Formats: sequence, C-alpha cells, structure tokens
Amino acid sequence: MEWSDVRIFLAIARSGTLGGAARALDLSHPTIGRRLRGLEQALGHSLFQRTAGGLVPTEEGRAILRLAEQMEESALAMERRLAGQEQHLRGTLRISSADWFGAFVLPPVVAEYSRAYPGVEIEILTGTRLFSLAQREADIAFRIVPFEAPDVIQRRLFGLTYGAYVARGTPDPTYGDGTGVRLITHDTSTGQFPDIAWLRDSFPNATLAVRSNNRNVQGRMCAQGVGIAVLPRAVGDKLPELRRLQLPSEPPARDIWMGYHRDLKGLQRLRAFIDLLAAHLANTPH
Repeated sequence: MEWSDVRIFLAIARSGTLGGAARALDLSHPTIGRRLRGLEQALGHSLFQRTAGGLVPTEEGRAILRLAEQMEESALAMERRLAGQEQHLRGTLRISSADWFGAFVLPPVVAEYSRAYPGVEIEILTGTRLFSLAQREADIAFRIVPFEAPDVIQRRLFGLTYGAYVARGTPDPTYGDGTGVRLITHDTSTGQFPDIAWLRDSFPNATLAVRSNNRNVQGRMCAQGVGIAVLPRAVGDKLPELRRLQLPSEPPARDIWMGYHRDLKGLQRLRAFIDLLAAHLANTPH
C-alpha cells in the first residue's frame, strides 16, 4: 500500500465524504473516488459503506485504520525530521495564530522578515481552529494557553494586557452597574475567557448587544458605538476610533505562548523568524 493511498483512506475516514477528503487533500472529487476504488480493488475488500450520514469504515476498514494512522505518524515524522535539517532560507513558513494576533502583532514582524528573507513564502492561518504542529499544518503557532503535546517546544512570549473600550464620544458607563449599557462579548463556547467574565461582573446590569469569536469584529462594532468591548490592548490601543476606559480595576491579563514541533528546531527559516520576533517584541510594549 502506497503512502498516497493511505492519506486518501484516512482523509475519507476522518471527513466521512469524498468531497470532504478532496478538500482536505486539495484533490478533485473524481480523483478521490477513483483512487479509493483502486485501493479497494488492490486489497480485495470494501473499506467504506455508504450511509445516510456519509461514508463509514467497514469492518475491514476499521481493521486497518490504526495501522494507517501509524503509517501516517511515521511519514510525518520523516517529513518533519528532514525539514528540520534544511539549511537554506527558502520554502514556506506556516504561522497559526488568533485573528487579532495575525492582524495587529505579526504584520511588522512579517514585513521585516520578508525584506530580509525574500525567498521564504509566509502563510498565516488565523481563526479558532488549532492547526496541528505534528501534521505540519503549521510550523509555528501562537496561543493564549500552553501547548499540551509533549513533542512541542514552547515558550511564553509576553503577558497580554486587556482594556475596556468604548467609541470616542461615548460617555463613561457606571462601573459596578451598567444600567442602559450594552456589551460586546466573546463566544465562550470554545473555552473560558476571564476578560469576558470580568466585563460582565463589572457591569452586571448591562445587556448583551453582540457576541463574536473575532476580536477584529468586536473592535469594529465597538467603534460604531454598539457597546463596551474588552480587547487586547495590542488591538484596542491601535484603533483610533476607540477610547480606553479608566476603571477601578482592569481586565485580567493572560499569557501568549509560542510553540513549534521539536523536529523543526533546526529549520533555519523558522529559527530566523523566531529570532526576529524575539527582537521585535523586546522593543514593543504589550
């Protein structure tokens, strides 16, 4: 069984559809279907059965699933190990971060890096999804929680401070009350956000106006006068339409963590980016 066939088998098993596997592997739907039929013919077994909910592994498919995952782990380890030995500053560097970090913290770093190393193509992946470092979905990631995987080298970058903001020209709300005030909050279904809990506790009588999982959206809504928003100061202080409130207490701070797979510690384009980032952050208040 070839590794390319194993990738297709695993993609179908994980997505449950040929279309989902095609999108995951950047291949056409007909190609996925043709490769699956060829694999099943070569093995002499049907690996998936069609159900109302999509494609489900058959008993034979389930029997080889773990073996296919082990093959994937070995192949990815080989790719990471070889990539970690690259000594030239060319290729692609994939960076994963929250939307606001990609929009407000990374741009000056990436701009300087691109000028210094024009042979490296930067790909910035933002959003709530945690891209896998083990599977090379990203080479380096920035998060507000520590990494749990034992094969990730991580470093605390800085303490992230937050502020409460309103649109310029908006009167100060009454701290500890919030009657007549509306709030712009974060979607907390994906985790705990101490700053949002602080906002609600600080203005207990306020009503909810907007909830979003995107800090850029929160900032823009706040600038339109929709309500009070708690934002990283790296975001709020850079939006001229906003005014930071001076309150008896401040939102709780959090840490920003950087992580990359240990197999990539020798990747020169990654090392160069980390060094430049460290130098930039040393001269930038947060």
